[in-house]
Amino acid sequence: MPRLKQSQSLRQTLSPQQVIQASILQLNVSNLEEKILNELESNPVLEQSESDEDEEAVEPEAEVDYEEDPDEYEPANIYDNTQTTDRDIPVAEQVDFVEGLVRQLDGFNLANWEHDIAEEILWNLDENGYLAVDTILIADRYDQTDEAVVSVLKKVQQLDPPGIAARDLQDCLLIQLNGKEQTIAYQIISEYFDDFANHRYETLQKKLEIDKDLLGEIIDEITALNPRPGEGKMGSGTETVIPDLLAVQRDGTWKVIVNDSWIPDLNLSNEYVTMLGQKDLSRETQKYLKEKFDSASWFIQAIQQRRNTLTAVMETIIEKQPSFFKGNITTLVPMKLQDIADEIEMDISTISRSTRGKYVDTPYGIFELKSFFTEGYTLESGESVSTKAIKDLLKQLIENEDKSGPLTDTELADQLKAGGYPVARRTVAKYREQLHFPVARLRRQITH
Repeated sequence: MPRLKQSQSLRQTLSPQQVIQASILQLNVSNLEEKILNELESNPVLEQSESDEDEEAVEPEAEVDYEEDPDEYEPANIYDNTQTTDRDIPVAEQVDFVEGLVRQLDGFNLANWEHDIAEEILWNLDENGYLAVDTILIADRYDQTDEAVVSVLKKVQQLDPPGIAARDLQDCLLIQLNGKEQTIAYQIISEYFDDFANHRYETLQKKLEIDKDLLGEIIDEITALNPRPGEGKMGSGTETVIPDLLAVQRDGTWKVIVNDSWIPDLNLSNEYVTMLGQKDLSRETQKYLKEKFDSASWFIQAIQQRRNTLTAVMETIIEKQPSFFKGNITTLVPMKLQDIADEIEMDISTISRSTRGKYVDTPYGIFELKSFFTEGYTLESGESVSTKAIKDLLKQLIENEDKSGPLTDTELADQLKAGGYPVARRTVAKYREQLHFPVARLRRQITH
């Protein structure tokens, strides 16, 4: 007979109010509009306030003051396609791709908690389409077991494009080989992935006891798979991006404006609030009205909280990236999500939602908020520089090298040192891999 064992553990569970706040925060300006319209339609307690235009229609004789308030700023050309310049047309937002994946979830018969976890997984994909957080963290947040989250993850990994939500490259390739478990290609990735990844083809021939020609055909089959199913999809297309934020400079001071002035004023319906106070209502009706009242109240608060959070995040980014906002847009200092989280005393997941898929319009162009974050590297002098600057130079060196004799990692390290970045060879190898450049022998080309 199994023994019963009692244990204590500390778990963080999101309240319904926090769930609404998180869902509103992660929406970009376009999807927020759709969310508000849906909420107005589904919740009778939530209503839109009468606009000033309606009031003017009732009182045509009312005097209108057209004097501009110097403390107010409303860009006139955000929605004016006739005044759009090239810099106002960045690529389509990452949120479009993620929202498309979320809509695919409708094809599964998921319970509410499974759907919530599936969305959390999709909102934590990196630019390559890989899951960027540990499943145990999602489990703790939703008060579920790690096994339950992994079960949901396996369903998410059935979405299109194949390989999405993989945890690493090996996982990504195995997902795409699903149904081919009896093939040599599947065996190579599942059992001999390290040999494959390091191009130890002679070793693979011996272990698999196959000839060179057959191995070549199998390698061609594997390399035809997509190692980065999210790349190019989280920011492709030609749709105009409406920025979520505007950063404008006045008298040497930066002002951050949340671009949601079009959002109608929302309030609680007096009719339903009055009805809620009546004592002759049935218990079911009171319960229904109370749920709708709470949902509407939390929804209104979540929109205001979104404004406050986005403003605080952007103001801190400006503070921590002074060179960029002085016009030197190629210069970024090392900065992590945790730096912003510590500064404004918010959870790092909140900062992630605030920056993913959100854009800011600056005097220098439109930028995604996550583009301001970069890792740091400490030079021998003790100076900390952005890894972006090192990677940019490394990319330039590789692209301009003699392809008949590509530079080795040691030679690249020497070139970087000459350029003012004395980094170790192993660091060069790490950055080269992050830039998706193969080793020197695989970059070699036969010149004619």
